Amino acid sequence: MEKKTSQFKAEIAEMLDLVVNSLYSKKEIFLRELVSNASDAIDRAKYLGLTEKDLVADSPEWAIEIAVDKTARTMMVSDNGIGMDADDLERSLGTIASSGTKAFRQALKEKGGEALPELIGQFGVGFYAAFMVADRVRVVTKKRGTSQAYVWESDMSGGYTVEEGGRDGFGTSVMMHFRDDQQEYLDFWRVSDLVKKYSDFIAYPVRFRTVDVPADEKEEDRKRREEREGKPLNTMVALWKRAKKDVKDEEYAEFYKHLTHDYDGPFETIPFSGEGAVEFKALLFLPKKASMDIFMPGQKRGLSLYVRNVFIGDDIEMLLPTWLRFVKGVVDSSDLPLNVSREMLQDDAVVAKIKSAVVGKVLSTLEDMKKKDGKRYDEFFGAFGAVLKEGVHVDWEHADRIKKLLKYPTARSDAGKRVFLEDYVKDMASGQSDIYYICAEREEDARRAPQLEAARKHGCDVLLFCDPVDEYLTESLREFDGKKFVDVAKGDVQFGSDDEKKAETEANEKAAGELKGFLESVKKELSDKVEDVRVSTRLTDSPCCLVAKEYALPPSMARMMRAMGQGAPDEKRILEVNASHPLVRKVSALSGQELSDAVALLYDSALIAEGSPVADGARFTKLLAGLMLK
Repeated sequence: MEKKTSQFKAEIAEMLDLVVNSLYSKKEIFLRELVSNASDAIDRAKYLGLTEKDLVADSPEWAIEIAVDKTARTMMVSDNGIGMDADDLERSLGTIASSGTKAFRQALKEKGGEALPELIGQFGVGFYAAFMVADRVRVVTKKRGTSQAYVWESDMSGGYTVEEGGRDGFGTSVMMHFRDDQQEYLDFWRVSDLVKKYSDFIAYPVRFRTVDVPADEKEEDRKRREEREGKPLNTMVALWKRAKKDVKDEEYAEFYKHLTHDYDGPFETIPFSGEGAVEFKALLFLPKKASMDIFMPGQKRGLSLYVRNVFIGDDIEMLLPTWLRFVKGVVDSSDLPLNVSREMLQDDAVVAKIKSAVVGKVLSTLEDMKKKDGKRYDEFFGAFGAVLKEGVHVDWEHADRIKKLLKYPTARSDAGKRVFLEDYVKDMASGQSDIYYICAEREEDARRAPQLEAARKHGCDVLLFCDPVDEYLTESLREFDGKKFVDVAKGDVQFGSDDEKKAETEANEKAAGELKGFLESVKKELSDKVEDVRVSTRLTDSPCCLVAKEYALPPSMARMMRAMGQGAPDEKRILEVNASHPLVRKVSALSGQELSDAVALLYDSALIAEGSPVADGARFTKLLAGLMLK
């Protein structure tokens, strides 16, 4: 045939300019697209060769080659796949967004083909990514089953040419002449990094070849070059597509390290598949310890996404809820809806189903670990329990399952030991109907809190909420197993049987009457610090404590919010005094400056007892010294 010159239509030319300059966020994507196209071409040849033996009569070693000529500023990506004829070139490269892969799959479907090959291309625009780095692209191709090769060429100036040409063997070669500012892609290490990043699990070897070898190349340089060029740049092993019984633990560990750059192996490996309406493969890992940035805001955390072994992106948050951000791994699916540049997931029902399956699998793994190996589960929870707890607050669908996985230290348990909520409920005291807890910044402060005294007296255990997330969690952690959560440092709390509560109320009312004048004096003295002063129902050994109104913000949370630069309401609390304590009785007999100083010391001692800072440390020290002298 004679050389034929064709023009892009005006609107098509504008479309091409948009594809080249606006579609992709990174220029390096061009190599991913060309290697993916080459892989598709080989897949098509292999699939058709199952029934058309003549197509693969040459029994090729299926492979992809990247040949670089730094002197000429060219790169050629070649495959020995299906190839193209003149009509294919017109359809696939002369028409924007006409995907040969998509047409091939459609044709097979219409023929009733089963077990369709997993082909990557779906939009027909990936080839044009080459123009992001090249000012001229030349395609030499020869279709299997034909004898004539063809050449397609364009410099984006207004059209393209197609003519007959020559090629040794079947397949396609895409040669790019790089722009002056894009020569970084001619470097072996740059190419190797990109293949590792985007095409590491392509099923065919991707090899590198240097074209412009110096005539005076030293022997040791030649050996080094030939050694690296003899090895594929990609591993070709997608572990998530292999049965678990066929993969060694060492292979999973190596893949985990490759994926996460964590020098430790994984704590738990979770391979699984999704079948039915949405099909996918996933390989998830639980790390041994939390990363330093797990609580830092703005950090992108998610799963790595592959579509038919081709890397699309990492930290894909749409596939993983934030409360499982410690989970690492990959998801590979042919059903995932990507945008046209294949750089972004589109939010739809398919994504939601995969996300739901991932969450369900992680939860069932943790539930199984909790049931079968409590010590191992404790290791996991010690590392990631604070993150897992967030799910109760943000994920109503799975909140009940997450609650059963939570563990807390309690006032009665040994330091460092945690109990499940269901175990706490089983061990509740006779007549106890609520789950009691107290919030503190440190476990030792919580254990010493005076607000626990009456609970201990009546045999009631108290959960110690000491993780920063715990106080936020109280907004959502309202009940478990039909039991209400009650903060022993808020509102009016009484313990024991109804008769005990009644007797205690009567005793308190009597004591309040006897101390009425004293209580009013203390309230006046501390009017700028407390909302009220009253006789306590929760103290047995301490002289006083501070409590908040039932729905008030805990003081430790208020301090944390202020430290983060967020506004926090300055809510006054209630000072409760132990009417039977000798110190309270003695202070109640004071007056004037002595009473004022004693009340100040009582208030500051209540702050110290709960782990809060004293507002005026100098005055507190001075008053304490004076008291000691007396």
